[in-house]
Amino acid sequence: MLRSIITHYGGGPVGLETLAATVGEESVTLEDVYEPYLMQMGFLTRTPRGRCVTPQAYAHLGLPFQGQEQLQL
Repeated sequence: MLRSIITHYGGGPVGLETLAATVGEESVTLEDVYEPYLMQMGFLTRTPRGRCVTPQAYAHLGLPFQGQEQLQL
């Protein structure tokens, strides 16, 4: 799920239904099963515009962080 957000949507934001279609999972499963764990681990945030991965998710996956915070420097 994290890798899909990074590779297909540049780290987010991405809507729940769009993400569910991308990973081939039901949106309710993402919301009830995966998201709470990923948010607790600090890898995912929910914003009004959609789901976003955090710099910690990039580090966990061994990927260079390409998000908004880096681009603002």
